Amino acid sequence: MNTASTSEPRWLTDEQQRVWRSYIDATTLLEDHLDRQLQRDAGMPHVYYGLLVKLAESPHRRLRMTELAMYAKITRSRLSHAIARLEKNGWVRREDCPDDKRGQFAVLTDAGQDVLRQTAPGHVEAVQQAMFDRLTPEQQKALGEIMRIVAEGLQPSEAGADLPWLR
Repeated sequence: MNTASTSEPRWLTDEQQRVWRSYIDATTLLEDHLDRQLQRDAGMPHVYYGLLVKLAESPHRRLRMTELAMYAKITRSRLSHAIARLEKNGWVRREDCPDDKRGQFAVLTDAGQDVLRQTAPGHVEAVQQAMFDRLTPEQQKALGEIMRIVAEGLQPSEAGADLPWLR
């Protein structure tokens, strides 16, 4: 008999419920704020900006599509759609992997590098104002440690883990 289905759920305490709802409210509002800023300034959503940044930070401004999906924490299907949109803008191009017929690289173009250069100052200011200006240095450090622990716990290293970039 499955005891998980017959036992009482571990309900959140009132304090946990407050923390959870605050987290959901803050992350939803922050993502919306950053999406609107990037749509206004560059005509792209926040996730696309993150892809361009990751490519800009990579050697030769290129990454295998599977690695880029892992860094972005998105499914390969969502990444493929995003890269197609970025290709239409001329900001990214795909290249076949010479050693893997099924693999592809995403490569940041000069135009993509230019849009990042133009967009980064406004984006960084939006992040500073929305998040870091509201927190003390101690709160910033604590938040970073907490989010690292949560993220690590949600990325198991064992084979067969159900992670977005593996779907």
